[in-house]
Amino acid sequence: MKIIHVSDLHIGQILYQNYDRVDEHRHFMRQLSEWCDCEQPDALVVSGDIFDIQQPSAAVWRFFTEEFVALHRRVPSMRIIITAGNHDSASRLAAQRDVWQLASVDIVAHAPAMNYKDLPIGWEDDYIIQLPTGYILPLPFMAGERSDVVRHLLDVVAERNTSARPVVLMAHMAVSGCDITGHDFDIGNLRTQNLDNLGSGYDYLALGHIHRPQTLRHEADREADAATYPAPVARYCGSALHVSADEAYPHTVSVVEIDHHHGTVELRQLRIDQLRHFHTLPLPGSPAIEDAPGALAALRDFCANHDGAYVRLRIDRSVNLPPEFNQLVYDLIADCGRDIRYNPKIVWTGQDPDADLTMQQPEFEVAELQQMRDPLQFVERTLHQYPELDLQELRDAFQEIEEEVRRLDTGK
Repeated sequence: MKIIHVSDLHIGQILYQNYDRVDEHRHFMRQLSEWCDCEQPDALVVSGDIFDIQQPSAAVWRFFTEEFVALHRRVPSMRIIITAGNHDSASRLAAQRDVWQLASVDIVAHAPAMNYKDLPIGWEDDYIIQLPTGYILPLPFMAGERSDVVRHLLDVVAERNTSARPVVLMAHMAVSGCDITGHDFDIGNLRTQNLDNLGSGYDYLALGHIHRPQTLRHEADREADAATYPAPVARYCGSALHVSADEAYPHTVSVVEIDHHHGTVELRQLRIDQLRHFHTLPLPGSPAIEDAPGALAALRDFCANHDGAYVRLRIDRSVNLPPEFNQLVYDLIADCGRDIRYNPKIVWTGQDPDADLTMQQPEFEVAELQQMRDPLQFVERTLHQYPELDLQELRDAFQEIEEEVRRLDTGK
């Protein structure tokens, strides 16, 4: 079985409340169409976040429809399988499911119910797509832990898969241990699930939600153009575009070939050519900007030598910018006649002269805290803030509580 794995298209994204990205998405779709035509995969799997917001405009819907219809017409033998992500409206996608099936496009929008054992017989067929070359299980974004549902579906496929054909599982979720670089904007809402809880009945797990391309538990091969692994393999193909200025890494499309169930998985990364790139001024290694005229001069020099770019500024915290600074920037960019897009969110560096020097910065991110299963991990990391705390006494207390809970559970 051969598939092409993409995710997190975020069609309709508006950056900095000012710039639409339709030409960037069209540039990506043109590349994707060429790759599909060249590779002739059995399926194109799109693992969620098709749109950037749950209520996209009519123009955004039209773009989505035109591009995917054109993709089907160019490669009619290829099955297209789309799942809803957390940015998508499941009900809106589901409403078009029957129509899209006429173009060999399967849209799976609603997640299985948590009480799946009470569902009518045969409900699993909505989440199991059988191709001549293998099985694909498309699962949309699911709030909360649903690993028992995933394992059940994999067990059903195992019963049907008498010819040892490859099994591909699709999921839009954050897996514990993944690299979330570039996700600072929503890190407080990130919930992770343990990869091992999903079972081992799949050969390839086509993940979406995290924008950095990565093969889980094979971090050393992140930049490799090609790699081969024994199944199972779990991978984030990454987002189609750089969704924010913090995603300073290559974005790719994954080509996956699986010889047979529990066999070998061959991965190839096709690097996406971005129509516009993100830049921070001054460039890394140079000191931060120290006054407003210096900031405008840096932008003027950048505009003279670049076309088609997003740009933001790195300024020392001691600088007091004039109230009209952003307008001066927009005027400068308008006058240069180049396609330069300004990110008004300044990267402030250095020490704020008005800051309370006694304030300490957090020692770990919220997502790291969410992954802690043992409360003592948090205590140990912050122990220096409580010099009078007896850590061994606390450990003994936790052990007594665990033993008491165990007795209550067993009735002994």
